[in-house]
Amino acid sequence: MAQSMVNFRLDSEVKEKMEKICKEMGMSMTTAFTIFATKVAREHRIPFEITADPFYSSSNLKFLTESLAQLQANKVVKKTWEELEDMENG
Repeated sequence: MAQSMVNFRLDSEVKEKMEKICKEMGMSMTTAFTIFATKVAREHRIPFEITADPFYSSSNLKFLTESLAQLQANKVVKKTWEELEDMENG
């Protein structure tokens, strides 16, 4: 089987953590990426769920903007329990 070289940039901290975890599992990062690529090629999909971080939802950003405005106006930032739950759930 012919092999190809693939190069890409990765955050240094992420790379270090991944190298450590791969080593703990007895494999290299190359092996881990090969497993990932093989699964993508075989299944025609990313082999895990990709979701948006609810922190960046429009409703949460609205709450954060309002809180920041209150803070900048030297007011106490107040949120109800329901508002906090809404922020958590996106």
